[in-house]
Amino acid sequence: MVLSKRQLFVLLTATSTVISVAVSPIPALSQTDATANVASGMNVWQAIFLGFVQGATEFLPISSTAHLKAVPVMLGWGDPGVAFTAVIQLGSIAAILWYFWGLLMEVIKGATSAIARSDYQDNNFRIALGIAIGTLPIVFLGLLIKSFFSQFYDANLRSMGAIAIASIFMSLLMGLAEKMGQRKRGFDTLGMNDGILMGFAQALALVPGSSRSGSTLTGGLFMGLERETAARFSFLLGIPAITLSGLVELKDLLSTGIGDAGIVTLIAGVISSAIFSYLAIDWLLRFLQTRSIWVFVWYRLIFGVVILGAIGTQLIGNS
Repeated sequence: MVLSKRQLFVLLTATSTVISVAVSPIPALSQTDATANVASGMNVWQAIFLGFVQGATEFLPISSTAHLKAVPVMLGWGDPGVAFTAVIQLGSIAAILWYFWGLLMEVIKGATSAIARSDYQDNNFRIALGIAIGTLPIVFLGLLIKSFFSQFYDANLRSMGAIAIASIFMSLLMGLAEKMGQRKRGFDTLGMNDGILMGFAQALALVPGSSRSGSTLTGGLFMGLERETAARFSFLLGIPAITLSGLVELKDLLSTGIGDAGIVTLIAGVISSAIFSYLAIDWLLRFLQTRSIWVFVWYRLIFGVVILGAIGTQLIGNS
């Protein structure tokens, strides 16, 4: 039985909330960071707001990691922690699968048919292969960091100052891509090489503040893709990466627990994230059909400068 997009979204969101309910009462099996349990004092409205932040910034090229840390810190709520972020990210996973379900099934069925015919020049096969190979760089580097450099990563690259610098750097790179990109290639021109190149661009998202959407959109523009095509391919390429990232964080969550955040709070964050993620995807694709990315370039630049200014004036810490 083939699920419709509406049925798929309901199923994925329900599954996400069930998982959040299931993991919330699990006692911690090891000592956790102080920031991991900040979510314990969070109320439902804060969770809904952070779900909005997650949903909007996961797919707009402005970095969800940066905003999920910076926004609550600036509001005086504290860092919600990796555990809470991992749970509400499930909503974004549900939204992207819902939005691209038809296109995703078309690519998978087309690639499967092409393999059966030994037609390796088929466009769907080339796109599927590009997505598969393009996912490898971020998976390999992510596992490398998690296995050998996790302490350095958390202590240095996740600091507010590092996030601000990454945001400013990526704003300059995005501006250069917008200025230099030829924007002549449509979705039907995509192939394996595009997946490989955009896959390396996606790996830049491992640096907090860079933005997976921002780095891949930038890479696509440098490759001569139309803005909307670059964003659409970025989202398709992001499905395995975002899903794997969410599953890895959930695996850690099962072993450390999420504190006493509250079931209703977690569910509110997941549902909010799913709704606003879907709206962000739809809005961005429509926006890029007729508009440039300069608004995001300037936003990222101002965002980074404001954070550095707040650190310099000691309004916020650099942790």
